[in-house]
Amino acid sequence: MKPPEPAVQTGVTIAATKTAFKPGILHDGGVFTSVQVTVTNNGDEKISINPLYFAITDTDESRHTAKLGEDKSQMDTTDLAPGENITGVITGEGSFTPKYVTYIDGLFGADVRGNVS
Repeated sequence: MKPPEPAVQTGVTIAATKTAFKPGILHDGGVFTSVQVTVTNNGDEKISINPLYFAITDTDESRHTAKLGEDKSQMDTTDLAPGENITGVITGEGSFTPKYVTYIDGLFGADVRGNVS
């Protein structure tokens, strides 16, 4: 398997790969699709990471918002200082083929997209 190709924009790098859904303790049924995401802060200021700041777009161009508490490897909520990175899972409801992941720095920040490999 080749490593994911990161997307670079606005000082943030996003790398994403499809991963198996692993039910967390809050999962109570249903079908979900998970993507492992690595976010790297290449900028000069801290950035905020929250699973709610991510969405997955599938190969049909349908957007899936992140579902909290479904996958046991869910992305943590934290701040990344310049040079730091974090890896976690973003999960969408349903069975679909993920095409890319979009991260929005905060609720009104710039979009950063990373293709799913």
